[in-house]
Amino acid sequence: MDFPADRLVFGPDDVDLSRSPLAGHLDAETFVLGAFNPGLARLASGNLLMLVRVAEALREPVSNGHVHSIRWDEGRYVRDAWPLELCDTADPRKFLVHGGSWQVMALTSLSWLLPVELAPDGLEVVAVHYDRAVAPHAAFQCYGVEDARISRLEGRWLMTSCSVSPERHSTTLYSSENGLDWRFEDIVLDHQNKDMLIFEGRIAGQYWAQTRPLGALYFTYPPGSPWRAGPSINLASSPDALHWKPRREPGLRPHADTVATARIGGGTPPILTERGWLTLWHGVEPKEIVGIYRTYWSILDPDDPSHVLESEHRPLLEAKPDLTRPLEDKMYLRDVVFTTGIADAGDYFIVASGEADLACRITHIPKSHFGL
Repeated sequence: MDFPADRLVFGPDDVDLSRSPLAGHLDAETFVLGAFNPGLARLASGNLLMLVRVAEALREPVSNGHVHSIRWDEGRYVRDAWPLELCDTADPRKFLVHGGSWQVMALTSLSWLLPVELAPDGLEVVAVHYDRAVAPHAAFQCYGVEDARISRLEGRWLMTSCSVSPERHSTTLYSSENGLDWRFEDIVLDHQNKDMLIFEGRIAGQYWAQTRPLGALYFTYPPGSPWRAGPSINLASSPDALHWKPRREPGLRPHADTVATARIGGGTPPILTERGWLTLWHGVEPKEIVGIYRTYWSILDPDDPSHVLESEHRPLLEAKPDLTRPLEDKMYLRDVVFTTGIADAGDYFIVASGEADLACRITHIPKSHFGL
């Protein structure tokens, strides 16, 4: 689907690793595996801010019969070594460590968040704020901080992120009074709950959020059900944005009649429109190791977000090879667009996505596309 503006605005070559939080810590060369999956917010100045996930990886992860990973350790960054014969390295983003009764893995990169300021239309970089980077600072995020999602409520910005460690794969909350300087609040969701999206507005006095618990086991729906068993987008509410209670009602669920959305997860924080809460989410079609990621949209009831008013089954965004062709030498994934931010721009929305787990994509989508 073609839109008025659709381009990559920031990528691996735009990151200065001499200013990385990891600079000077490791006795090995690193490179930017990807600069992608940006949270998006409108600043008081009118400019936009992307919080870009920078995946910093070892240039030579395999050496001397071992595969290596990067880990934060009490204020410094270190390299860990695993015997190559114990590991499965088929996925370029991670490696599996064999020998246990359940799946254990390590990442080939460590992620930190880089604030990148854009012009009001999102198509030009104004400044890169290395001094405001969000990086690991505790054991529960020793393998990195990933995939920021930013919501603005009542004059402040709230950012959720995934913090990765052997202790837990948790959702952590940050807040900001200006959208640039971020303060860590706390762990808000525990093990393996990803893609937490805080609604940009309260409902009946409560904060609301979409969540996406993960697991290795899902119970089947009955034969003939319109729903497919697997990861779904759930709902939670909170009096203070710190203490969250899952809602009883289901949120968005994958449909049984299409394999294109066999697995789903949250994309952009829901924003309130004249029709209801607009939410963009991703669907994954199984293919090879990673799958095909596309972006879809739904409108949710303004008073009861468990009630889906409309969903479009055609993808809103798909991976666009023309955009990444100049970065062909850096490509390690294909068929992936992962939408993570949205901002109002009058007659259109500015939508931010990660393209191929490699770079940041900005798309202008007319509001008329959503019936607005």
